[in-house]
Order: sequence, then structure tokens, then C-alpha cells
Amino acid sequence: MQADAMTLRRAWLPAFLGVAGFSLTLPATRMAVLYFDPWLVALGRGVLAAGLAAMALLVTRQPRPKRHQLGRLALVAVGVVIGFPVLSAWAMQQLPASHGSITLSLTPLATACFGTWLARERLPARFWIAALCGAGAVFGFALDAGGGKLRPGDLWLFAAALLAALGYAEGARLTRSLGGWQVISWALVLAAPWLLLPLCWLALHAELSAPPSAWGGFVYVAVVSQFLAFVFWYRGLALGGIARMGQLQLLQPFLTLGACAGWLGEPLTGSLFGVAAIVVTSLWVSQRAPARLVESRPDGHRGSAVRDVLDQEAVFKRHGQCRRGTHGNLKAASRNNHIPIRNDHEAL
Repeated sequence: MQADAMTLRRAWLPAFLGVAGFSLTLPATRMAVLYFDPWLVALGRGVLAAGLAAMALLVTRQPRPKRHQLGRLALVAVGVVIGFPVLSAWAMQQLPASHGSITLSLTPLATACFGTWLARERLPARFWIAALCGAGAVFGFALDAGGGKLRPGDLWLFAAALLAALGYAEGARLTRSLGGWQVISWALVLAAPWLLLPLCWLALHAELSAPPSAWGGFVYVAVVSQFLAFVFWYRGLALGGIARMGQLQLLQPFLTLGACAGWLGEPLTGSLFGVAAIVVTSLWVSQRAPARLVESRPDGHRGSAVRDVLDQEAVFKRHGQCRRGTHGNLKAASRNNHIPIRNDHEAL
């Protein structure tokens, strides 16, 4: 199915706000790891964000995720609550934030690949050509900035980009049934017990005296990067499509570099503007490429579309709203996945 123009316009704003929130993650992490252990920063941001998420879930009385959603939430947690924070914190001990932001620009391409695999999105060849051109431009910029070679920190960031892309794609799928802020909140809450004990041990053995800038960087990555930005990001991905909206992250390195120029006084070079022009062009092409969902699914995926529609219907019932045409959507999802349904919306 193809997203219409109005839906894409609605998706752009939350997706861009999410990218803007993420754009200061590496500079803030860099400021924090200059004084704190990277493990302390990586685990602490998750625990602090989990506390905020737990309060939001309790105040709004959100129901617990269903059993079939727990495994998918675990993937989100592994990708964006544990994997990316740990690897990016390690990398920021070795790389400047401006260099790291360019290295992470491969995330949109990885997100598109995971969106194709997990969400069954299919995009035409011109989308992939545009995405590869944009990713290739920023990869070349990273090589040029590193003197023609990649540093060990680049490898950590490549791994971080893959894990982040996995969390983005799976989180966007869950957003359609749970809601954007609920997805990241439950992922944080599920991961918190695994983070808390090692964090307490680190806090007892670490030096916590640091200037306000380091504490400010830590608070930013916990409150904005780990929680608030995801609320908007998952909403945009769910509305506009994982692969298509994921390409907006090609703008993130340039938002980061602009912030570094204004904040840290780092110069902007002519090559940066050239890469930016290529990225903007590739982004424009990718946004105009039609997308569709594959109707047939492998056996392992059968029933997931039906469950998502049922979960959406349950959300509307909880809020006392009537979703017109839900049963029709359920029938379509069941027909596309070759699964019969009863009239009472119970999948066989």
C-alpha cells in the first residue's frame, strides 16, 4: 500500500523533531565521557530514562504489553537502550563528536534494510539508488576526515548504527499497536533491571565529581536522546514508513555539525556543503519513491498483521473511541496473510 501525501506530511514533523533531538546525542555523550566512565554514562542514561518512563506509564495507567509483544520490545531494548548507548559511549572516548556524527550516517540505510525485512516494506530501485548515494557520500566524508582510513571508534559506531536501526524498525512496527511513547517506555522499563545492578556497582567505584557541562550532557542523553526524541521518532516512522522516514536521519550529521560549529566553534568546510547537497538530493528522491507492503508473509510472520489490528482496536476501546472500519481492516489483514477469522475478531 502506498502512503498518501497527507500522511507523509503528517509524518515529517514528528520524524524531524526526533532527528533534531538525536542530533545532539554525540556531542552530549562526548561531554559526559570526558569525565565519566562510558559504562556509567551508557547504563545511567537508560536507568534515568526508565524512571521517567515508569512514571508516565503509571500516571496514564497504561495496560501491560501482551505476551507476543514482549519479544519485540526486547529487540527494541537491545538495540536502542543497551547496544547503541554502550557502543557510542565507547566511540566518543576516541572520536570527536563531529566525526562520529558522519560515521553514524549509515544508520538510515540500515534502517531501510531492517524495515524491508521486518515490516515487509518494498521500495523501488530508485529509492535504494538514492539511499546508497547519500550513504556513500557521507561514508566518503568520514574517510576523508579520518585521513583515508577508519579508526577503531568508527567500527564501534558502525555496530551502534546497526543496533539502532534494528531498534528503530521494530519500535516503529510496535508503535502502530502500542503508541510511540509507550513503545520506548516499555522497552526502558523492561531493560532497567538489567541495567540497575551494574550501574550501582559502577557508581560506588567511579569518580562522580564533574563540571556542570558533563552533568548537562548526561542529563540530555537520558531525558532527550533516550526518551523524548523516541516519542516523536517512532510516531514519524509508523506514519510515513520505516524505510522512507528513516532517510531523514541523513540530515542528522549536518544538524550535529551545525550545533558543533555554533556551540564548540568547529569550522564548516566546503566539502561539508558538497556532501550536504548530495544528501538533500538523495533525500528528495527517496521521499518521492512509492512504497508498498508485501501481502504474502512467511509462516513465521503469519498473524502478526491481524494481531496488530486487534491491538489497535483494543487501544481505541480503552480510550472510549470508535474506530470505523476496524473490522474491515482486520478482514483485509487476515486475507492478505491467509488467516481465517471469526466474526468476534478472534483469529483462528
